[in-house]
Amino acid sequence: MSYDDEIIVGLDIGTTKVCAIIGQLNEYEGLDIIGVGVSPSRGLRKGVVVNIESTVNSVATAVEKAELMAGVEVKSVYSGIAGGHIEGINSRGVVAVSSRSKEITQLEVERVIEAAKALALPMEREVIHVIPQEFVVDSQEGIKDPIGMSGVRLEAEVHIVTGAVASAQNIVKSVNRAGYAVNDIVLEPLASALSTLKDDEKELGVVLIDIGGGTTDVLVYLNGSIWHTNVIAMGGNHVTNDISIGLRTPVNAAEDIKKEWGVAVSELVEPDEMIEVPNVGGRNPTRIPRQILAEIIQPRMEEIFFLVKSDLEKKDFKDVLSGGVVLTGGASLLEGTDKVAENVFEMPVRVGVPSNVGGLIEEVSSPEFATGVGLIQYGLKARPESFMENRGAGLFANVKKRMGNWLGEFF
Repeated sequence: MSYDDEIIVGLDIGTTKVCAIIGQLNEYEGLDIIGVGVSPSRGLRKGVVVNIESTVNSVATAVEKAELMAGVEVKSVYSGIAGGHIEGINSRGVVAVSSRSKEITQLEVERVIEAAKALALPMEREVIHVIPQEFVVDSQEGIKDPIGMSGVRLEAEVHIVTGAVASAQNIVKSVNRAGYAVNDIVLEPLASALSTLKDDEKELGVVLIDIGGGTTDVLVYLNGSIWHTNVIAMGGNHVTNDISIGLRTPVNAAEDIKKEWGVAVSELVEPDEMIEVPNVGGRNPTRIPRQILAEIIQPRMEEIFFLVKSDLEKKDFKDVLSGGVVLTGGASLLEGTDKVAENVFEMPVRVGVPSNVGGLIEEVSSPEFATGVGLIQYGLKARPESFMENRGAGLFANVKKRMGNWLGEFF
């Protein structure tokens, strides 16, 4: 086994930043963070590449910073994908058990997954993930792993994530032109869920809300499986624009104000607290009550959460999420965001940070690194079975990796 096999790299290509995280396999079959690199994202809008050259430069800068910190050379990455083009649907497949013994084998599982993902998709769309939810053997429901069971009829419920072919190709092209191979493209909220959600939350029912710069990604777990994904075309950049317009200040200054003084609940601010706001055109800055800033931010955050709530109610998920709400993404760092979410959803809310990694954990202990850390955790699970067996690791069963048109995972 070469040293390169010990290294896994996650690349979170977001609307506001590109983040590269390098993980190294440790003696306990886990991951240690050894390198983190962040650069401003110049070529994306709402999670979609709109300028190849700018994206290439942002990717190269982020990875080079991570390489410098880690002291390693990166050759390939697991890249995230997001944006308004992402769609998730649930599907069902049915096959007859063909073996003479009527024992379900890996072949039957693969056949029923193929049957479930046999959808008529437009030419401009492709399948990104096929995620099994549960199997049914002769009307016996709730089965997670049917291999070895006996039956004559096997059904599979799966969640299929699709995206625009052009968007996926542009991400791969940007990473390739920066000098790196792409091992896989991974749905970003799926990666965030890997790094932030607990197993008991997934079983009880939980909604992950990943608030990025251009979009807010939504992922629903029930009974340990993904049942819903959606993308809301609104995120932290909308808050910044509101501040810029409301306070009549440049966008860059509005972003700085949001990060330093932003608060999503006006009641958390002292009435006499003042902040300094730069003016446009080089005019002298203005001092205003911080409460005015909160009154600009709060309605936009409420709007984002009400859009998510409406989506959950349409899909009848609102009343089955006993595990509550987990917020992550850079915009969840705004003070009081969890309070706003609690008021909107009327259920427990927590802010999720990456976990289950070692090494430079202080460097990534923030919601804004949830996707990047999740990508290397995904990469660890997606290692070829033979490689993991050579390390004496436990089985991550039946991973199928798409490097052309298809990708299916069996969690």
